[in-house]
Amino acid sequence: MDLGLAGAAAVVTGGSKGMGLATARCLAEEGARVCILARGRRALDQAAAELRAAGSPDAFGLSVDLGDARAIEAAFGEIGERWGQLNCLVNTVGPEAGDFFELDDDDFFAHFNLGTMSAVRCVRGALPLLRKGEWARIVNVSAHSTKRQAPSLISYTAAKSALTSISKNLAKTLAPEGILVNTVSPGTFLSAAFTERLKPVLAKQGYDASDPVQVNRWIKEEYAEPADLGRAGLVDEIGPVIAFLVSQRNSYMTGANVNVDGGSDFT
Repeated sequence: MDLGLAGAAAVVTGGSKGMGLATARCLAEEGARVCILARGRRALDQAAAELRAAGSPDAFGLSVDLGDARAIEAAFGEIGERWGQLNCLVNTVGPEAGDFFELDDDDFFAHFNLGTMSAVRCVRGALPLLRKGEWARIVNVSAHSTKRQAPSLISYTAAKSALTSISKNLAKTLAPEGILVNTVSPGTFLSAAFTERLKPVLAKQGYDASDPVQVNRWIKEEYAEPADLGRAGLVDEIGPVIAFLVSQRNSYMTGANVNVDGGSDFT
């Protein structure tokens, strides 16, 4: 199926690894131009080279602190100078883990800054460019933990819950302009970001975050079973879902919150 992404201009935040890179790779394979935003220059360069090899006619990375409003504004200014317009925006970044008793006010503010406000600022920066495109789509990545609480993810879940609400509101706000906005809520995925985020939590319980077997054991103890399919997801299993939602093939879905969770006991 042709998604109609050939030549489209797309931005993926957190696109140098994990779900962000998996999504960017899907877009590149469809022939989209892709800009990935993240901090680390080396990882960005490696990812951009991978995207060009996958089929993107123009893939590049910008080193951006996605917790910094001015840095985000500057990044979209640079994107505008290069492309002049956008068709797709995907926000994948999220904050750290931590339980209620470990986090102070500054931690909560920092986690909301990265987990909610980075996406808000990216939408704000992208909108003038999205409005110049012939068509436009936005996907914000939330989390299934907004529906089944985990004490070790209290601030993460709160920030993602806010993002889910904002996405729904934006879908209504932007519908008259034909800009479609959706949310994707991943279940438990064995991504680099997931294991890095939970490293201190796992270490405190005696698990090694670099060992997939131990991580899966922790997941089963924490959640009984992560999904009806009996396993955690792989990042390559979520990229195609997001790619469809930001494509021209998605012409009538907006305001949706799509679970990609391997089956669960909640909706």
